[in-house]
Amino acid sequence: MTEQQHIASAFDRDLEAVQAHIMKMGGLVEAAIMGAARSLETRDEELAQEVRQGDKAIDALEDLINEETARLIALRAPTAGDLRLVLSVLKVSANLERIGDYSKNIAKRTTVLVNAAEVNGSASALRRMAREVEVMLRDALDAYIRRDAELATDVIARDEDVDQMYNGLFREFLTFMAEDPRNISACMHLHFIAKNIERMGDHVTAIAEQVIYLVTGERPSESRPKADTTSQTI
Repeated sequence: MTEQQHIASAFDRDLEAVQAHIMKMGGLVEAAIMGAARSLETRDEELAQEVRQGDKAIDALEDLINEETARLIALRAPTAGDLRLVLSVLKVSANLERIGDYSKNIAKRTTVLVNAAEVNGSASALRRMAREVEVMLRDALDAYIRRDAELATDVIARDEDVDQMYNGLFREFLTFMAEDPRNISACMHLHFIAKNIERMGDHVTAIAEQVIYLVTGERPSESRPKADTTSQTI
């Protein structure tokens, strides 16, 4: 093996190790999304606390990925496509960390809502919305590993469904608050949860866009128009 081949082989091994951390982090984040949503629906304070505690492991993995990526750049000095690939790791892990934070925030609000009156099946609707985001994230990470731009494009398109679900819940919460002022406190918390899930979808979309950039070398030509219309309602 030539020295150049040896360097390339060492780079591939290091990159595979970092990407393994990405997939582990992704798995923890997927579990956090559904754990937070399930704790809300079942009013399970213990599960909500587990989600909050689990965020520490997600943060620790991001720190590890940042450290190993910095070392990889320093030791291997990647250029062109290899550098783009290495930098994508940082962006994907940053988006995963933010999704984990939103899951933790949902779990925090769950502990507040445990003793509040149920608002017309809203917890189940929020769980379905979270499930949609979790499936999108799984597909986005699959697309990242496989370098599948077509799957990534499909994930981006599906974020509009999440936005529409958020819009519907937002209108419902406004109606409930108007009909009975006693619903205001719970509906405000539920709205923040819905917004957190909608923002998760945006971060999943950012991961999918990173896949397209990796495969094509170009950013998506136009920003996807947001289907969140609530700013027009307020």
